Amino acid sequence: MTVAVSPEVELRARGSRGTSNEEILRMVVRAVERRKIAGECIVDVGCGRGDLYRFLFGRFTRYVGVDAVQYEDFPEQAKFCHLDLDSGGIPLAEGSADVVAAVETIEHLENPWGFMRQLVRLAKPGGWIIVTTPNQLSLLSLLTLILKQRFQAFQDCHYPAHLTALLEIDLRRMAKECGLEKIEIDYSFTSRIPGTAKHYPRLLSKLFPRVLSDNLLMSAQRMSGR
Repeated sequence: MTVAVSPEVELRARGSRGTSNEEILRMVVRAVERRKIAGECIVDVGCGRGDLYRFLFGRFTRYVGVDAVQYEDFPEQAKFCHLDLDSGGIPLAEGSADVVAAVETIEHLENPWGFMRQLVRLAKPGGWIIVTTPNQLSLLSLLTLILKQRFQAFQDCHYPAHLTALLEIDLRRMAKECGLEKIEIDYSFTSRIPGTAKHYPRLLSKLFPRVLSDNLLMSAQRMSGR
């Protein structure tokens, strides 16, 4: 499916190079496995190169990627929908997905609340919404806020790709307003030590996940009849 995308939007989308950190993708896999989620269709909104396909291959019959750019190495077996995600609507059938995922996407958008409503619309009753974003409450991000008056992932070098900094409470509020249930927050268990290129030991990050994780994940379920 092809929908016109402006050159400006495509240029902004290409700024991320269409890739996600593997620790973030593993965080998604952990959430899916813990929930024992599988089924017919997963829709990956803001799919980039389709990295999530490789990580969840075999759990779903169909993978549909949605993004402003279709990269050359997007999986041949997958379906692609070309779309400016700020356009306000995702042209896929309502209630068509067992999982709707948005991995490191919502922070790129002008209207995250409207975007969340679109994700929920695509999910089947009983389907799952999975959203990841930078963790603004990590120690690294909070220190950056104090020293530079902006969150770690929202410095000048990240603009205009990163537009909207969201807190954990914002994701919870969005999910509740959309009627979702079983809302949970997970963490990536990896964070860079401020002032260095090194990361905290994983065991330490697991003991203090909120402050020692650079990214977080919200998962929630669209209940039957909603």
